[in-house]
Amino acid sequence: MSSPVHALVNARLLDPATDTDTRGGLLIKDTKILDWGSHIAPDNLPDGALVEDCEGHCLAPGLIDAHAYLCEPGKEHRETMATAGDAAAAGGVTTINAFPATEPVIDDPALVEMITRRAKKTCAVNVCVTGALTKGLQGTEMAEIGLLAEAGVVAVSDGQFAIGNINLMRRALSYASMFNLPIIVHAEEPVLAAGGVMTAGRTATFMGLKSIPSCAEAILVERDIRLVQMTGARWHAAHLSTRDALDTIRRAKNDGLPVTAGTAPHYHALNDLEVGEYRTFARVSPPLREEEERLGVIEALKDGTIDIISSQHLPQSADSKRVPFAQAKPGVIGLETMLPVSLRLYHNKDISLLSLLRTMTVAPADLLGLDAGRLKNGAPADIILFDTEKPWQVDGSLLKSKSKNTAFDGHLLQGRVLKTFVSGKTVFEL
Repeated sequence: MSSPVHALVNARLLDPATDTDTRGGLLIKDTKILDWGSHIAPDNLPDGALVEDCEGHCLAPGLIDAHAYLCEPGKEHRETMATAGDAAAAGGVTTINAFPATEPVIDDPALVEMITRRAKKTCAVNVCVTGALTKGLQGTEMAEIGLLAEAGVVAVSDGQFAIGNINLMRRALSYASMFNLPIIVHAEEPVLAAGGVMTAGRTATFMGLKSIPSCAEAILVERDIRLVQMTGARWHAAHLSTRDALDTIRRAKNDGLPVTAGTAPHYHALNDLEVGEYRTFARVSPPLREEEERLGVIEALKDGTIDIISSQHLPQSADSKRVPFAQAKPGVIGLETMLPVSLRLYHNKDISLLSLLRTMTVAPADLLGLDAGRLKNGAPADIILFDTEKPWQVDGSLLKSKSKNTAFDGHLLQGRVLKTFVSGKTVFEL
């Protein structure tokens, strides 16, 4: 017997793919979007429909997190697919792109297939996989990119490790272009960054910490842009944080090169003062920058130089953070706070709500080649309902991730996800 239509009505419909921002509704039939638009109202619904009043809140495509570490297999003490899925659902993320820093590293097609199968069984949201660019993430020997592509990876990357060997990077770009796979890079020249724990500047000097010059980011971006010119390969910088690097991206885009850029909420919302009294939960890679750089990130989001906001979700155990700052492992969790923190840009009138959502829906979908991130008849009903105004305070101990290393503990935020659907099924409700 066919299930009844689920009607979501009286919503603010937001679809960045079609520049839609209107009052209307959406119909779910089984697992798919049956119809959506301003014509769907309480007085013209199919017979027997189950009606849900959205009370004017925002109804949008589910978010796609283009950069997250799920830690499974091998590091389940930090995160599992199940806990990451719960955190993602609470944050409105319906698709996670899982990065390859697992144990073993995702550099083998069999691992891609295993992770895909396990995710379908245990994770509340969709999971796609980025394969390793080099074997073991060691930066010395290229992984079997062709076989990984056949196994279904959506990109290749060495995650938080930069490729120092320029000839290896050139070959990798050439090879990846044969399969139309994007290479996602950590843009930080590894020799300049070696041993550094925070950005160079007054704060690092005052605290006596070894620093990383901001030009380390720009130098690697400049290098790789030249290689993209040679190879024509698709290239994405995952989490840019400096004006100089972003200026290089602007020039490359103006030249028509196939490059895209991303950032994470902590780079547009926080600066290096967040480190405070050696606060290890604010240690990330690349490091939090000075205020002028943070403002540069916001400018790049305004003008479209930055295409994607991703969580850069990297769970770390309590033991790896409860040590002196220089010894702490970099990384923060972010699946649950990606949208609420980024809504600051909307509330501060830095960017429109549609433009903000585009960075977390259509843009990552296009980068990864996913048929997602859009409201489309017949597509899986991966959608979210959220309130742009709802105030709340982040309590790291209450977040759903297994690890609690959030940089936003105690922060007051405005905006929260109310409900998340994956293939028409409710996976989170506030």
